[in-house]
Amino acid sequence: MLRAFTKLTLAVSLSVLPCLPAQAATQPWSALTPVQQEALAPIAHEWSTMPEIQQKRLLATTKRYPQLSPQKKQLFLTRLTEWSKLTPEQRNRAREKYKAFRKVPTDKREEMKRMVLQREAEKLSAVPASAVAPTAEK
Repeated sequence: MLRAFTKLTLAVSLSVLPCLPAQAATQPWSALTPVQQEALAPIAHEWSTMPEIQQKRLLATTKRYPQLSPQKKQLFLTRLTEWSKLTPEQRNRAREKYKAFRKVPTDKREEMKRMVLQREAEKLSAVPASAVAPTAEK
């Protein structure tokens, strides 16, 4: 349940209409609490350019951060880091997939997750090993 909440919170928090003009930061990074800075560290470099609404949504996600276990905190930070590296198009595709997944009946979700993971594994196994991890020659 917490994992689903974390995913949902992160997805909602990071969804910003790309057509909105960037507004001045409501709160400078230096004004955030140490806990907020820790939770949002993966996006520190973007903070000052984010629209006010996105900053507020992200700050809302930090309220539950102190109560998370160390493993959940690491998962949160990892996902936020991955999200911050996506292009706007990739983010939009992820949002659409999330919306579609939420429409799937609860009893079918686990089956869908397994199918998606299996497809991803098949794609990875189809990629030559030299393309995935090139060896360093000395």
